[in-house]
Amino acid sequence: MTVDRLPFFDEGQVRAVLSYDDLIPVIRQALMDFSAGRAVQPLRTVMSLAAHTGWFAVMPAVYRGVMGAKMVTFYPGNADKGMHTHQAVIQLFRADTGEPVAIMDGRLITEMRTAAVSAVAVDLLAPVDAKVLGILGSGVQARSHVQALSRVRKFEEIRVWSRMDGNARRFAEEVGAQVTTAEEAVSGADVVLTLTSSPEPVLFGRWLKKDAMVCAIGAVTPNRRELDDEAMRGAVVVESREAALREPGDILLAKAEVSAEIGELLQGKQLDRRDRPVVFKSVGIAIEDIASAKLVYDRISGGDSGKY
Repeated sequence: MTVDRLPFFDEGQVRAVLSYDDLIPVIRQALMDFSAGRAVQPLRTVMSLAAHTGWFAVMPAVYRGVMGAKMVTFYPGNADKGMHTHQAVIQLFRADTGEPVAIMDGRLITEMRTAAVSAVAVDLLAPVDAKVLGILGSGVQARSHVQALSRVRKFEEIRVWSRMDGNARRFAEEVGAQVTTAEEAVSGADVVLTLTSSPEPVLFGRWLKKDAMVCAIGAVTPNRRELDDEAMRGAVVVESREAALREPGDILLAKAEVSAEIGELLQGKQLDRRDRPVVFKSVGIAIEDIASAKLVYDRISGGDSGKY
């Protein structure tokens, strides 16, 4: 593939071929492969853009015959402007020759792979009979998570809170949820999602029941957190220990202990819950993006990039 013929797949093309039914198994396998050492992935490089209150990150990985990188921006203030907080592109290369094979929009991939990772975690760690879902946040990730989690659990009640009340009410109408306070959304819930851009805790451990499962998604930089210290005393599960001990304020500010990587648990490692909630702290790692992009490329090209 020569550079002058390099295809670009826009968001519409990505959306046409990417489904949660296909993506969730791919993400599950990628997380297992990562923890088993079957992928190459350095920590992402993050550059702060203080003048614009944003971040720019580069996330490379080599996985199953392809290598690539996602270049992603995070601008929390975009939410107040009606814009996406995350924007991204992904570049794929052949691992054997280094030739570029495709560029694709990465915003939707970021959205969907994040929710797919949570679905994998909920399927493994949440009570099998989970009935009540509490959601803190009402943006893009709230919608994608409801779609993805519907593949692994059948919730009978969904509660939602957001600091943006109008958004919360529109989202609640879309998914058949009830708008509540943050405490009411969490109290008694079997599964709790934190999907906000808040720089300080919105979920407090005293609200959680002992067998609850939390997916903490929104805070991924060292100075931001969504959970308080008490919540972070639950059994903490992460995608990558290395990333978890360098990046998220939820772990760093609470000095929380990491119990396991999700990939280790998927391969049979036992989690010591000790009669406490489980917190899956997700920061997003490059192998998730490259595995998702590989799936998109294979679907569109009609081949199998794994042969590379």
